[in-house]
Amino acid sequence: MNFASWPPLLVVDVEGNGTNPPDLVEIAALPVHDGRPDTSTAGAWLTRPRRPVTPFAARVHGLTNKRLENEPGWEKIADQVHTLLGTSWICAHHAHVDYRVLKAHMPQWEPAGVLDTLRLAKATYPGLPKYSLDTLIEHVQPNLGTAPAQRHRATYDAFATAQILIAMAAHYDTWDQLAAAAVPPGLPGSPEPEEEATLW
Repeated sequence: MNFASWPPLLVVDVEGNGTNPPDLVEIAALPVHDGRPDTSTAGAWLTRPRRPVTPFAARVHGLTNKRLENEPGWEKIADQVHTLLGTSWICAHHAHVDYRVLKAHMPQWEPAGVLDTLRLAKATYPGLPKYSLDTLIEHVQPNLGTAPAQRHRATYDAFATAQILIAMAAHYDTWDQLAAAAVPPGLPGSPEPEEEATLW
């Protein structure tokens, strides 16, 4: 895989407050340059949700209402997040979830395309019992020694997802092949359906 052929790409992960639909409490956006995650230009934000964090969500990611009470509201950081993401491709694990939450918070934002490491893993590693991020970490064994924070925090999960994406990319010759396997139907970047041939 020639990583120089990749378009601008950020691996993203979001954590929510546990409501439906969720309010964001943490966002991480990690650029991938030349086949490596670029932590020097990454973005990470904590934000105080409009509605309280549910006890279940707080147990998962550890971000309690008390921890977030002095963080900025979404309206204070939205422009920063939008500026970093721009019109780049994004990648996430179970990407339609991250895409929809980000889109709900930034209606004007539209990435060039969306890669899903869950979808890509099913094509790359057929036969795994599950395709959770934990299962893929165990299968791929990426080097997470320099990963920030811990599992279920956005910065850690984005770093792990980036390493898994890079490992899976070795199974594809071109960016187009990778994207064909990784872009969920109906999300930005998916190939347009071919027009049916007609007699006219």
